[in-house]
Order: sequence, then C-alpha cells, then structure tokens
Amino acid sequence: MRAWLKAAGLRALRTFIQTFAAALAVGTTLTNAPWADALSQAALAALLALLGAVSGLPELSEDQENQHHSSY
Repeated sequence: MRAWLKAAGLRALRTFIQTFAAALAVGTTLTNAPWADALSQAALAALLALLGAVSGLPELSEDQENQHHSSY
C-alpha cells in the first residue's frame, strides 16, 4: 500500500507541475499570468491522475499492484 501511495503521489505531483507550467505558458507575461486558472487546472489534473492510478500503475511491480488491490 505504501508503494502505491508513493507512486500515485509522484504521478499526481508530476501531472500537477506539467499542467501548471503549460497553463502558465499559455498566459501572457509572468506578472500578467492567469495564476488562479493555472492552479485550478493543475489541481484538477492531479486529481484525475490519482483517480486513474486506482486502475493501475505501470511503475509498480505486479506483486505491489496486487497488494494494493487486495487492500480494498
């Protein structure tokens, strides 16, 4: 379970950072960037990454994955 939480958390964090950076890149300048919109989009993407991780994480071995699913 701990391995799954770590892997899912890292996936969500990477997704958050990538989405946040992309949303800011679409904005104009750094001082005029849509910060609130970028944070909102990144948070939603991170949540979706966590929900998607429930179906499986390819970075985990099959044994670790089976341990996660058996804990439900």
